[in-house]
Amino acid sequence: MNTINFTTDADGIATLTIDVPNQSMNVIGPDLLADLDAAITRIASEDSIKGAVIASGKDSGFMAGMDLKYFGSMLSSGSGDRPAPADIFDKVFVLNQLFRRLETCGKPIACAIEGTCVGGGFELALACHRRFVGDSPKTQLGLPEILIGLFPGGGGSQRLPRLMGVQASLMYMLQGKMFRPADAAMMKVVDQVVPQGTALDAAREWVKANPSAHTQPWDIKGFKVPGGAGGFNPAFVQTMAGALPMTLKQTQRNMNAPIALLSAVYEGITLPMDRAIRIESKYFAKVAADPQASNMIRTLFVNKQAAERGARRPKDEAKAPTKKLAMLGAGMMGAGIATVAAQAGMEVVLFDRDQAYAEKGKVHVEAVLKKRLGRGMTPEKLEATLARVTPTTDYADLAGADFVIEAVFEDVGIKAEVTKKVEEVMGADTIFGSNTSTLPITKLAKAWSKPENFIGVHFFSPVEKMPLVEIILGEKTGPAAIAKALDFVAQIKKTPIVVHDSRGFYTSRSFGTYVQEGAELVGEGVNPALIENSGKQLGMPTGPLAVSDEVSIELGVKIMTAAKKELGDAYVPQGSDDIMVRMTDAGRLGRKNGKGWYDYPEGAKKHLSPALAEMFPRAAEQPEVEAVKERLLYRQLIECARCFEEGVLETPEDGDIGAIFGWGFAPYTGGPFSHMDTVGIAHVVATLDRLAAAHGPRFAPTQQLRDMAASGATFYKPASMKAAA
Repeated sequence: MNTINFTTDADGIATLTIDVPNQSMNVIGPDLLADLDAAITRIASEDSIKGAVIASGKDSGFMAGMDLKYFGSMLSSGSGDRPAPADIFDKVFVLNQLFRRLETCGKPIACAIEGTCVGGGFELALACHRRFVGDSPKTQLGLPEILIGLFPGGGGSQRLPRLMGVQASLMYMLQGKMFRPADAAMMKVVDQVVPQGTALDAAREWVKANPSAHTQPWDIKGFKVPGGAGGFNPAFVQTMAGALPMTLKQTQRNMNAPIALLSAVYEGITLPMDRAIRIESKYFAKVAADPQASNMIRTLFVNKQAAERGARRPKDEAKAPTKKLAMLGAGMMGAGIATVAAQAGMEVVLFDRDQAYAEKGKVHVEAVLKKRLGRGMTPEKLEATLARVTPTTDYADLAGADFVIEAVFEDVGIKAEVTKKVEEVMGADTIFGSNTSTLPITKLAKAWSKPENFIGVHFFSPVEKMPLVEIILGEKTGPAAIAKALDFVAQIKKTPIVVHDSRGFYTSRSFGTYVQEGAELVGEGVNPALIENSGKQLGMPTGPLAVSDEVSIELGVKIMTAAKKELGDAYVPQGSDDIMVRMTDAGRLGRKNGKGWYDYPEGAKKHLSPALAEMFPRAAEQPEVEAVKERLLYRQLIECARCFEEGVLETPEDGDIGAIFGWGFAPYTGGPFSHMDTVGIAHVVATLDRLAAAHGPRFAPTQQLRDMAASGATFYKPASMKAAA
C-alpha cells in the first residue's frame, strides 16, 4: 500500500497508519481510497484480525478532506463539458460506499485522532465504532465543507445528526463550525478525550477489550435520533421549518450547498443508512456539478492557500522574517497592526507624534488581547505579548527595527516628512512599507532614497479580524521588499495579494465603485431601501449606503477632492461626486457623527434617514430589484476588468482573493473573474454595452474584454483547480 502502513500485533489488532506521500496533511485521493478498500477487505476476511485502529502517521494531524486535484477530475467529462449530476453520482458515491463497508465489516474499528481532523477525515472517524481524541488545544474536528461551496459527502450529513441530534448538527454543518475535543465529547461526537499522544494506545485497548462492539447505533433495531426525527416529530418539524427560512435569509438564496444539505438531512434522517447515504450523494453530486462549487473551492481554498504559501514571493530571495517592527502611527490601523505583530512574537515600537496617542495605541492592543482570554490567550501570554509593544515619540527608538510600516494621516506631505525622518535613523537599506489605502506608492517612495526598498502594505480594518493584506508594488519596488512584505504577512497569518501601483490600487478602487453606484442610484430617485436590499441580495455583506456610512462619506469626499487636485484635467468625474458633496454639505458625514445615509439615534437601531427623501426626491417609477442588482454587480466587474487590463492585477487569482477577502464581494461567485468566466465573457460584454447605453460610459467594456469575447478566451485556464492538502 502506498498510503497506509498495515500492521497486526500479537493480539490480532490491526493498525492502519495513514501517511499519504508528498502531502503535508493526509488527504483523500484515489491511492488512499484503493488502499483503504484493500485494508477493509483484509480486516473483514482474515479471521486472525480481531479489530483495527485507524491513525495518522503525520505530525500535522489526522486528516483533512479530499485531494482537490482528485475532486477536480471528478468534474471532468473528458470532452471539456461539465458532466451532469447523474454522471458524477457514481464517482462521489465511492467514498460513501467505502465508509459504509468499514462500519459494517464485522470487526470493531476505533479511530485514534491526534491533531486536525476535518472534512472527509472527520467523516472517516464518524464511520468508526469508537473515537479517541488527544486533548491538544490546537486540535479541531468538524465538517467545514459549507465554507467552500460543498457539504459533507462522505456520510457526515447522516452520521452527525444521528450522534448529536438534528438541530445541533445543523448548527455546526451550516456554519462550518469546528469542535474542540472537550466540546466534541460533550456532544457525543467523540467517545473519549485522552492525554495528547495516547489516543493510539487507548484505541488499541478498547478494540482488544470489545471484540463484539462492531455495530453502529443506527444499525441497531429501535435506534432513535437524539431529539427525535421524522415528519410526525414536533421538534424535528419545528427545526426543519425554522432552518429553511433562516438559511435562505442568511444566504440570500445564492448558495446551493446549504439547501442541498438541509434536503439531504430531511430526506435521509429516518431512512436506513444504506439508503440515507445514497440520498446524500445524490444532493452532493448536484452541488458538485454546478460551477459555484468549483469556483468557491478554487478561490477560497486552493488559491488562498497558494497565496499564503508564497505563490507570489520572489523565489531567489532568502527568508526575511521581521524581528522588530517600527510601527508609525498609533491610531486604529497602526494599533491593530501592532497587535497582530506582537501576537506573532515581534518586538514593536509604536510611534506617534504625541505620547498620549502612542500610549492609547498600546491600550488598544491590551483591550484586543483581553477579549481573547480563555480562547487560547492566558494572562501570562497577554503580559508577554503586551511587553513586546513599546509606545514612543522618539525617532531614535526605531533604531534596530528591520521593517517599517507607516500608517499616519493620508496626506502626501505628512507621509513624506515622517518617511524622511525615519530614514535618518534607520537608513535606506531598511524596507519601508506604507499602509496607505489610496495614495500611489511610486509617489510616496520619492521620500525614501532607495525606492526599491519602498512598498505598499495595505491592511483592512479592523486589522485583527480582516484576513487580507494588499501588497502594492511601486514602479521601482525590488524583490527584497516584496519578499520582506510577504514574509511579514505570513508571520501574522494573513492572506496576501500582490498588485501594481494605481490610485486606489485594486481593492479600494474597485470597492469604491459599489459605493459610488449606490449613490448614483439615490441621485436618480431610487428608493434607498431598494438599493440596500438589492446589495444584500446580490451577496454583498451589507448595502452600499450602509458601508459608505461605515467608512465615512466625508472620507470619500476627501479622497475624491485629493484625486481632483492631483490629476487635474485627467480626473474623470463621477455622477456620485456631487451627491456625496451634497451629503457632507448637509452635515451627513456617516456613522462617525450619527448622520449619513442612515440616522443613528442614541440607544436605538439605525435606520435609513427620512431626510434622504427631501434631498433626493423619489422617482415615480422604481426599477426592478434585478436591475438594481445588475448595476451594483457590473459596476464592480468592469472596474476589476480595468485593473486587469491596465496591469494593476497580474493574475485573476489575486483579483478574486482580493475581492472576496478585501471588500466582501459575493463569495458564492468565487470572485469577479471567476464569475465573468462562468457567465461567459460575451455575456459580460453584451450586458456592459447595454448598461453603458442606458447609464453612461462608466459601464463601457474594456478592449481586452471585447477581444476575449471574440476569441472565446477566459481569465482562468480550464484546468485551473490544483491539488492542495
